[in-house]
Amino acid sequence: MVVATMKASEPVYMELVDFVASGTTSEDVANFRPSAEVQTRVTELMERERESQLTEDEAAELNAFVELEHILGLAKAKARLILATRT
Repeated sequence: MVVATMKASEPVYMELVDFVASGTTSEDVANFRPSAEVQTRVTELMERERESQLTEDEAAELNAFVELEHILGLAKAKARLILATRT
């Protein structure tokens, strides 16, 4: 079993930290998309996983991304509810 631990040096982690720290609105959260760099990295990790070539560190990185994606999905859903109740 690989435990997902996020390292501060990982681009997706820092991107999310910067996004939250800069102050966000419901609109910002609803529209947030990871950078092209992060999307490319995740695609690479997923391809390596399909080929059964992930290292333990890469598996942990991919698992951490999946967890963050889940949290972000929940935040986006909540943000959309907030936006819907404003009108």
